[in-house]
Amino acid sequence: MNAADTPLTGPPPPEVPLTDPPLVRVIAQVRFPLIASLEKRDFIASFQEAIREFYPVLRPEEERSVVLGPQGAVDTTRSNTLWRFNEARGAWRVTLAPGFLALETTKYTSREDFMERLRLVLEALKEHVDPKVLDRLGVRYIDRVSGQNLSALPQLVRPEVAGILGSPLAARAQHAVSQNMFILPGDAGQITARWGLLAPRSTIDPGALDAIDEASWILDTDAFQSFQTGSRRLDVDSAVEQARGFAERIYSIFRWAVTNEFLRRYGGDP
Repeated sequence: MNAADTPLTGPPPPEVPLTDPPLVRVIAQVRFPLIASLEKRDFIASFQEAIREFYPVLRPEEERSVVLGPQGAVDTTRSNTLWRFNEARGAWRVTLAPGFLALETTKYTSREDFMERLRLVLEALKEHVDPKVLDRLGVRYIDRVSGQNLSALPQLVRPEVAGILGSPLAARAQHAVSQNMFILPGDAGQITARWGLLAPRSTIDPGALDAIDEASWILDTDAFQSFQTGSRRLDVDSAVEQARGFAERIYSIFRWAVTNEFLRRYGGDP
């Protein structure tokens, strides 16, 4: 069996740089048991100073949870503060909340750059927040195809991924998204991969994928591992290496899903 047909195992393929990549967002997140002090401005001041050189714009947001009960949606839970630290140009953002830290970008350049930025914010988290243990670690990459490339999709992705868009029904399809869940070997975590057609002005996740005015095809791959309570202490080196491994596995799935013509259309030289 060709290594390209087994993207869940083995080493990742060599990276092919794309001059016009379809990658619209990359996110890394660590979740930890609730730290109520993160609601306080004075508590996060030292964390802000540790990353302020790179993320100087702080814009807090309020998040409320809605509980569904017999009478319908009831807003009974208290709000949480999301501390949003933004790069001056706005392409990178760090979010610190009472139960998680996330790093995300809409201008991804390389795996190494992303992992170095992740290391910076995890070191600040460990030194100034010290959550002790992790509940979950995950990495997510979202690609989007639109415009003229959308009509050529059956030539750009493998048949298993094109699905109904490679059939005569494609002309009538408005929304066709497939969700697939995989267990990584060696109890190394899980991957959720969603791919398919989105109608204009629609999204599968408003917080991560903007709705646009035209139809598009997305490849949304999320690699993660959840830990038993107290079983995984926050060690920055091991967290970054696991995140790197997830990113490599996601890239393996991307290369499995797309053809060489896809890479050429987006400026690559396979």
